[in-house]
Amino acid sequence: MLGIDLRGKRAFIAGIGDDNGFGWAIAKALAEAGAEVLVGTWAPILKIFTTALANGKFDEARKLSDGRLMEFAKIYPIDAAFDRLEDVPLEVRQNKRYVDLAGYTVSDVAKQVAADFGQIDILVHSLANAPEVTKNLLDTSRQGYLSAMSASAYSFISLLAHFGPILSPEGSTLSLTYIASERAIPGYGGGMSSAKAALESDTRVLAWEAGRKWNVRVNAISAGPLRSRAAKAIGMIDDMIAYSKANAPLTKDLEAEEVAQAAAFLLSPLASAITGTVLFVDNGMHAMGLAVDSAAIQKK
Repeated sequence: MLGIDLRGKRAFIAGIGDDNGFGWAIAKALAEAGAEVLVGTWAPILKIFTTALANGKFDEARKLSDGRLMEFAKIYPIDAAFDRLEDVPLEVRQNKRYVDLAGYTVSDVAKQVAADFGQIDILVHSLANAPEVTKNLLDTSRQGYLSAMSASAYSFISLLAHFGPILSPEGSTLSLTYIASERAIPGYGGGMSSAKAALESDTRVLAWEAGRKWNVRVNAISAGPLRSRAAKAIGMIDDMIAYSKANAPLTKDLEAEEVAQAAAFLLSPLASAITGTVLFVDNGMHAMGLAVDSAAIQKK
């Protein structure tokens, strides 16, 4: 029987800030498979996350199938909107949530991981942010649009560029996207749909470049809607989930663990010939071209 064995592998996951999203679920799946897990947490919430972790708030969610608690080898502050310290505006450096932190830019974190562990085998991008996500695209400012692209798409390019040199040969990387990259999802605004489209295009280009440069694989998972804390910022997550349940081939809630299991496969040697791929894990919603619950097609 085939099994996912990641013993001896080391993973860096950027974008874990609580126990309620895809990043956490992926970390847990990789830990179940035997990988050592490093975490990059958004700098402004680092203290909140580490305090909650130390106080046992996440202990139930940390339980692995054998009863052990998932451990993180190290937690790093990271703000993937900045590549180098000189890119960080003075007002950000002096912000109370940043002033006591050091080495939170992408290049600094990569250097610190290299100093601490030498190399990694797996890189996961679980980052997305758009300050104007609740605005229609027509109402999105240039700054809001570019911020979404920087934090949600270019951040993956930056992570791979800086972590690539310390990724082991035949290593694997993964990002998370959403079907708004290729379908209009009213309400998913602020440039986020554009950022996801860019992320998927970059996945293909980076698969070529990173594959030839470092022999590293690059894939993405297009996940269905999940009621995570981050998704609640969209303001319509419950409607998105209800729509999917009404119209997808599989009429059930999507579980974060289902996405994590697919991620573990793509990041493992079992997927050694898969790169440049966007894998849908969305109960089949991407396959549908008709809303079967639409009043327009209901029989009178």
